[in-house]
Amino acid sequence: MLKILKTSEKGIEAELNKVLNRSSFDNEAQVQAVQEIWDNVKSRGDEAIFEYTARFDQVDLKDRGLEVSQEEIEEAYKQVDDEFLKAIRVSIKNVSEFHNKQLQESWMDVKEDGVILGQKIEALERVGIYVPGGSAPLVSSVVMNGAPAKVAGVKEIIMVTPPAKNGGINPYTLVTAAEVGVDKIYKVGGAQAVAGLALGTETITKVDKIVGPGNIYVTLAKKMAFGYVDIDMLAGPSEVLVLADESANTRFVAADLLSQAEHDPIASSILVTTSLDLAKKVNQEVEKQLEELSRKEIASESLNNYGAILLARDLDEAIDLTNRFAPEHLEVKVDDPFAILGKLKNAGAIFMGEYAAEPVGDYIAGPNHVLPTGGSARFYSPLNIDDFMKKSSIIYYTKAGLEKVKDDAIKIAEVEGLDAHANSIKVRFEGSSDE
Repeated sequence: MLKILKTSEKGIEAELNKVLNRSSFDNEAQVQAVQEIWDNVKSRGDEAIFEYTARFDQVDLKDRGLEVSQEEIEEAYKQVDDEFLKAIRVSIKNVSEFHNKQLQESWMDVKEDGVILGQKIEALERVGIYVPGGSAPLVSSVVMNGAPAKVAGVKEIIMVTPPAKNGGINPYTLVTAAEVGVDKIYKVGGAQAVAGLALGTETITKVDKIVGPGNIYVTLAKKMAFGYVDIDMLAGPSEVLVLADESANTRFVAADLLSQAEHDPIASSILVTTSLDLAKKVNQEVEKQLEELSRKEIASESLNNYGAILLARDLDEAIDLTNRFAPEHLEVKVDDPFAILGKLKNAGAIFMGEYAAEPVGDYIAGPNHVLPTGGSARFYSPLNIDDFMKKSSIIYYTKAGLEKVKDDAIKIAEVEGLDAHANSIKVRFEGSSDE
């Protein structure tokens, strides 16, 4: 059973802190392990990659090589069914169309005296995508990270993913990568894959940015990579907060809480509601639906540790509590969700109404499912087109234009004690400009 807490109880603060602080990026043993991997890849390149792949994935790729061949991709197409191809193409289409609306154009603003200011927008040259391995292929990760990069105009998209025990990559993952337009795929995972992308090896091409989710070792490696390259974010375990009133559908709310709980033992599922009756019914329905899940043990552990039902005195208090959580996924199941949309300040993705189920956002709707976690939605955004772009400022001045502002610029430079800065402007007005 989920614990039901009233907002007036002291347990509310403890629950909030437990959920927000459940990610840890400072475990000393894990940090040291990642540092060792990083140093080895930096000094020994492919040789280190092969050794770690043999140790962690039990696969020897020295003879077969790290890169997926075109023949392997063609064989993968023979192993997937037509229904999957149709579904993944719909997903890619919707994700591409949504992110296409985020594109910006370079611009210039011509001011008086011929001064021109502007911004030049260019796609990144090369991006690396990390796709987790495991028993099930996370094809949606390929779509959500690869499709926006393609829309942005990234010239080369490189994907890394751990190999299976047979030395290959899941055919559904390969087909999805091909459909998205990934240029190269390497059979390597873990911190060693991130190090390879950030530093470059004899085989793995160095990239400009690394995106995509992974376990704690992948996340720590991405943290270490920042500065060598850019990264998308430090993602923690998944979470959902359902904001509901008495009008919400009990079965829907319970199902949505469980859809996050089955992810991971440290995933978080929170219901914030103004209705005690709904709270009790959802609790009963969660217990009922839990019995039918194949990942019952994982979901149960998640709910016991990081799940709760928080009972607010009114809708305004419920909204305030929601904004404090700043959840990765926020489902709004109230009578008129659009009436309160303006009050919802902090969330990665906001699902409005009874039929906007969170998994729709994971797979098919179009907005990106790579979202800020652990309260970072207070200051961070979902993965988007801007993550694959860089912007340069454009500044052009005529002599007349500079003359209008020269004294102000010189004054600021002198206050800062930067005489050469001041002189750089002064010299342009001493005698003839052609001297």
